[in-house]
Amino acid sequence: MPVIVDDRTYYRTAEVCRLIGISRNTLFRWLRKGMFSDVEYRDWRGWRLFTLAQIETIRIQTSQVTATVGEGRTVDTGRQWSQDFAVTEESSKNE
Repeated sequence: MPVIVDDRTYYRTAEVCRLIGISRNTLFRWLRKGMFSDVEYRDWRGWRLFTLAQIETIRIQTSQVTATVGEGRTVDTGRQWSQDFAVTEESSKNE
């Protein structure tokens, strides 16, 4: 359930993880690495609070998929990677 402080709506860590589809450990690891530096709102217990704008920033960051396949080639989307992976699997069956 969102928290309203000074007429602004904030979301707790568990809600953010559920909305984005990541684990709490993943979110905390990213925060420790400094991937999202503007997350500094906390409630009276010291728990982090996130705005919708911050959640959207995290969602955008997490939807970017980068994978290295083959000879150091980088693929930017999961769809392309899965197509390349299917080709790799198919070619290995033929060998």
